[in-house]
Amino acid sequence: MRLFGTNGIRGKVGENFTPDFLSKVGLAIGAYLPRGNNVVVGMDTRVSGEMVKNAVVSGLLASGVNVIDVGLAPTPAIQFYTKNHGDFGIAITASHNPPEFNGVKAIAGDGTELPREEEERIEKIFFSKSWRIVSWKDVGKYQKIEGANEEYIKGILSHVDVEKIRKRKFVVVVDCANGASCFTTPYLLERLGCRVISLNCHSDGTFPGHESEPKEENLQDLISVVGDVSADLGIAHDGDADRAIFVDDRGRFISGDKTLALVAREIVKNKGGKVVTPVSTSLIVEKVVKENGGEVVYTKVGAPIVARKMIEVGAVFGGEENGGMIFPEHQYCRDGAMTLAKILEIMAKSGKKLSEMIDALPRYYQKKISVSCSDDKKVKVLETLKEKLKDEKIDTVDGIKIWGENWWILIRPSGTEPIYRIYGEARDKEILDSLIEKYKRALEGTIASIS
Repeated sequence: MRLFGTNGIRGKVGENFTPDFLSKVGLAIGAYLPRGNNVVVGMDTRVSGEMVKNAVVSGLLASGVNVIDVGLAPTPAIQFYTKNHGDFGIAITASHNPPEFNGVKAIAGDGTELPREEEERIEKIFFSKSWRIVSWKDVGKYQKIEGANEEYIKGILSHVDVEKIRKRKFVVVVDCANGASCFTTPYLLERLGCRVISLNCHSDGTFPGHESEPKEENLQDLISVVGDVSADLGIAHDGDADRAIFVDDRGRFISGDKTLALVAREIVKNKGGKVVTPVSTSLIVEKVVKENGGEVVYTKVGAPIVARKMIEVGAVFGGEENGGMIFPEHQYCRDGAMTLAKILEIMAKSGKKLSEMIDALPRYYQKKISVSCSDDKKVKVLETLKEKLKDEKIDTVDGIKIWGENWWILIRPSGTEPIYRIYGEARDKEILDSLIEKYKRALEGTIASIS
């Protein structure tokens, strides 16, 4: 049985996320940690945040570990504070999920998301109910502190050329989605000398402005305002602000893979080295990295996997196509505000508009579809499909990725739904449509053949 999903423990409040369940999660994490450890805890703006946090904290304290409560903060700010001051961390967040959801994200002492093998140790304690409940005199100490967000902002400022950015006096429209970035991003932009125009920058856990996933359809107000005020760019975060999505000066929504390629190119141009990214990432990234003398290392999908591979290979940069970027000089986790500061620095140093730099990137077409497949068939389907496609150029880092000349197709099972996902990319749209249809038929045939 699993407790942790692909990004922490998540559930609907009042259904599977109850005080009883959450206090046991706290007891399991507390028993996993040595007595006396300091656990940094923070949360996003969800209505259920205090309830979820306090239930988890009760289990931690009962286990004899101490809690440092940093209050409302983006997940990367909680990770940054954990790295500097804690032995372990917990972010109470469900990121981009709807407001009825919440989550418990475990953070290692170095600020990275907890690796799967450590999650399994916590799961073993949870399901076996091997709690460690201490006596009254050994209950952990609780303290609430202020200043975690300020420390985080200062950390970001230390890694960019602040004076160069200030001289440009950028006009930036920021959409915080009523989430945790309300407490950091507008203030970071002010410190960078920007004129800040804010949307949904008041804390509200019902997310009244729009859904907290920064998809194009949710960012129409941001797109409109950028055009109306002739801003240099627009920036949007998800609920816990570990991702950043941009709108350029022409009012165009910029997909995360293009931003990833833009930043990767600049970093490799200056430093050389390796860039780590999942197998689902656009060919644009590999093309610009190789053109500038760098190397791309591919991993399975998932930010914690990317971060740990970056540590392993000594990468200069890494990230995902969803707007989550990792800057090792700052911390080994996705960081939306650090991404924003780096984009502004690139613009300031180049003297170019964001639209100019985006338009200079190679152009590829992308497509993603889903095919229904029951969970009990997924493993057999993958094994059978690998055998069918063995004569093609494939890799199996995560699912099956088929490589062609200026195209690729990725077929991988969803970790959360009874479906397979097919991702594709090509320089030619008609070729892409044809390839997607070809491999969809192959997948559907394989699924149908397995009883």
